[in-house]
Amino acid sequence: MTKLSVFIFVLFLSALALFAMNNQEATTVKIPFGKVYETPTMALILLSLAVGALAMLVVFMVRDAKKYMDSWQYQKRQKKDEKIQGLYSKALNYRFSHHNQAEARALLKEVLKEDPENLNALLQLGDIAIAEEDFHQAREYYQRARDLNPRNIEVLFSMEKLMEKTGRWSDALRYVEDVLEVDDENLSALYKKRDILEREDKWEELVLVQKTILKNEHTEKDRNRERQNLVGYKYEYGRYCLENGELEKAKKAFRTVLRLEKDFIPATLGLAEVLFRGGEAEEAIDILEKNYEQTSSIIALLRLEDLLISVGEPSKLITIYKNSISKNPQDPVIRFFLGKLFYRLEMIDDAFETMTSIDTAGYSYPEMHHLMGNLYMKRNQIDRAVREFKKALDTHKCTFTLSYSCGNCGYISSEWSGRCSNCRSWSTYRLNLSA
Repeated sequence: MTKLSVFIFVLFLSALALFAMNNQEATTVKIPFGKVYETPTMALILLSLAVGALAMLVVFMVRDAKKYMDSWQYQKRQKKDEKIQGLYSKALNYRFSHHNQAEARALLKEVLKEDPENLNALLQLGDIAIAEEDFHQAREYYQRARDLNPRNIEVLFSMEKLMEKTGRWSDALRYVEDVLEVDDENLSALYKKRDILEREDKWEELVLVQKTILKNEHTEKDRNRERQNLVGYKYEYGRYCLENGELEKAKKAFRTVLRLEKDFIPATLGLAEVLFRGGEAEEAIDILEKNYEQTSSIIALLRLEDLLISVGEPSKLITIYKNSISKNPQDPVIRFFLGKLFYRLEMIDDAFETMTSIDTAGYSYPEMHHLMGNLYMKRNQIDRAVREFKKALDTHKCTFTLSYSCGNCGYISSEWSGRCSNCRSWSTYRLNLSA
């Protein structure tokens, strides 16, 4: 004991002695339903103190015992957690570093023996089962995880992934919706929903999702990208309506796209098609002509050619071609298409004169040689026709059809489309005359 403690204890005994000297009488204590006792007051006080001290001792003993038990359980739990974490880390190492799925699976099952409710182990086992295309087993693991925590986002994404793998797109969409119920601004879920809606051709709903994605993007770069995607998806909605005969909806969608991006060639072509089908051929022609003047798009020009010929106005088209040539006399492409138009209209002499005026230095267009071969055949100059056809074949292109190349990724397509089938960018196809 410290000196201070001894001093306090002595003071306490002195106080008791003083109290005893002044309180020598007896106190009557009556036990309820029992006997009556007389005891010295001081003895009663000391007895009370002893009982109180004993009660406090018991309280402290219980408290210390609880602390000891809590500490023991905590250490036990900590050792178990360390063991589980060690097994889990080792399993991940086998799975991703050593690509040993069997060993990883065995370790993850050990984790579940220690902790049957370990979500991470259940999800990893489900992922291994998916990689091995054991979809039934994967579903069992994922469902166990979902039963444990039905609103866990990682669990819901795992279920969605399984539905994708098994081609159950409506179920995959349902799980994505569950994620969005938990977190309505989750960009990963919004991207997933967009992809599924695109696969299902639900363009109108997709446009709404894309607007939400645009609102929730954080950087200016990402917002610009998603703004372009929004324009593209509005175009896809218009194209879908056009294909299904909903001309008014298609017209509205294409006009919206052109308000957002006036040089969006696919929307211009779509709008022209809507107007033409709706009996507004003159307005369709006017739109294509203005677009060509603004963008010099050969694709718009070729569609304009088809429309003008269909309405019996090839002379107007010839004027457009000649005006273009006068603005850019060195451009061989416009001369080629004018010659092709003359050939299409059976104006053989004009076609021949136009084609022979093209300076082919530095150019090797199989279509051009093919057309010249046909013109020589028309003029009964067989030898020259054969030479031209041979030149066309020497360009390593055995089919004489125009192709299109993507200005973004360089992909070559035999058919025009508003969207590149390789890089998925919109309004990037350009006419490709090269071999």
